Amino acid sequence: MARIDRRELAAIFAGGAGGALLRVWLGRQFSGASGGWPWVTFAINISGCVLLAYIATRLQERLPLSTYRRPLLGTGFCGAYTTFSTMQVEIVGMIDHGRLALALAYGLASIAAGYTAIWATTASVRRSRLIA
Repeated sequence: MARIDRRELAAIFAGGAGGALLRVWLGRQFSGASGGWPWVTFAINISGCVLLAYIATRLQERLPLSTYRRPLLGTGFCGAYTTFSTMQVEIVGMIDHGRLALALAYGLASIAAGYTAIWATTASVRRSRLIA
C-alpha cells in the first residue's frame, strides 16, 4: 500500500482553495445575463487550460524538479479554478430550455478553444526555451 504524503495533500488543498476562491470571485464580479453564452465560465476554463499547459510544460521541461509545485499549481489550483462541471450544468440547462444549437456550439467551442490554448501555450513555452 502506498504511503500518503501529507505535504503533497496540503499542497493540493492550498492550491485548490486558492483556485476555487479565484473562480468564485470572477464568477461574482463578471456574471452575465442568464440564458446567453456563459462567457465567465468559458473564459475561466480557457484561461485554466492556458495556465495548466504553462505550468505542466514549464515544470517538466524548464524548472528543476520539485515534489510539491505540480500538486499545488496543477492538481490543486487549476483543478479547482477550472469549472468544467459548471460547463456541463450550463449545457444541460441550455438543452432543457430548448437551446440545442447554443448548447452544441458552447460545448464544441469550449473543447476546441481548450485544446487550442493547450497547444499554443505548450508551443510558446517550448519556443521560449529555445530562445533563452
